[in-house]
Amino acid sequence: MTTPVTIIGAGLGGLTLARVLHVHGIPATIYEAEASPTARSQGGMLDIHEDNGQPALRAADLMDEFRAIILEGREATRVLAPDGTVLFDDDSTRGRPEVLRGELRRILLESLPAGTVRWGHKVSDVRALGRGRHEVTFADSTTVVTNLLVGADGAWSRVRPLLSDATPEYIGRSFIETYLFDGDTQHPASAKAVGGGALLALAPGKGIQAHRESGGTLHTYVALSKPRDWFADIDFGDSAAATARIAQEFDGWAPELTALITDGETAPVLRTLSALPVEHRWDRVPGVTLIGDAAHLSAPNGEGANLAMYDGSELAKAIAAHPDDIEAALTAYERALFPRSAAAATDGDHLHELLFGDDAPQGLIAMFTGHE
Repeated sequence: MTTPVTIIGAGLGGLTLARVLHVHGIPATIYEAEASPTARSQGGMLDIHEDNGQPALRAADLMDEFRAIILEGREATRVLAPDGTVLFDDDSTRGRPEVLRGELRRILLESLPAGTVRWGHKVSDVRALGRGRHEVTFADSTTVVTNLLVGADGAWSRVRPLLSDATPEYIGRSFIETYLFDGDTQHPASAKAVGGGALLALAPGKGIQAHRESGGTLHTYVALSKPRDWFADIDFGDSAAATARIAQEFDGWAPELTALITDGETAPVLRTLSALPVEHRWDRVPGVTLIGDAAHLSAPNGEGANLAMYDGSELAKAIAAHPDDIEAALTAYERALFPRSAAAATDGDHLHELLFGDDAPQGLIAMFTGHE
């Protein structure tokens, strides 16, 4: 290809796509709404899997850089009862090393030619021009016309409507995000409960999930299976009141667990969870496709970032294999994408049932111990 591939979104999937294209000598341009690489926090820990995330990084020729950012010991996992009793504790490695999302994004950004990412380009409209060409209009009224458009722009993709009428729907559960800093010194009981890696304290319909990040940072996602209206009645602009209302749902739980909520050193952030249909797919439309959450948003199950990166690498390899026949490349990519995405979404729904269903946490422990 002589004209650049146009990618909307500088998440991990879009960056991996651009990097693997670069490895194959194919130019790409990424348009990203955020003003700069540091415009917002990039989230917490990611476990990078042997069957998708790591092959994507291998295709990107970034395995040495990846190994350099691994946080050793963070694969440890423990499950606690609400009273703090340890029900399951495993500090073994399972081929899924943990890294900080921001660090992974950094090594991908640094691997791209200067100017690949055009920051501050928020998409306002996308329209088909015919014969596989599309025009993208940005908020500043500038436009770009492309022969190959890739939507890597996440859950609320502006590119997806070119291919599909599907929109994400609320799954009936939300996360509330909090942080404790310098946990070993300032919050020793909570830090001890979390241990060296991940903590899961679960009951039907709710849970406290935390992860030790770099140093003593404890990053918590509180899960509650409630309708959206329930959360809408909470004023998250009033941090103290919101924290107290969320903590109320865990009355009677061990104080070292509830402190992960009540002692939070950042304002609690509501993360509503939505998903596309498990079997989401579309008919081939010339000149455009999707990767990552834009293609297959599902309940969070540890696969999202891995799949986005794998999508990006697989699409790049398909384009490299068919440089003079974009439709053949997109057809090959999507033929493998759809069953892969459906299987991962099904697994994600099953995991959420183990985490928050009527048998929680016993079903999860049975899965960990091989007795499911």
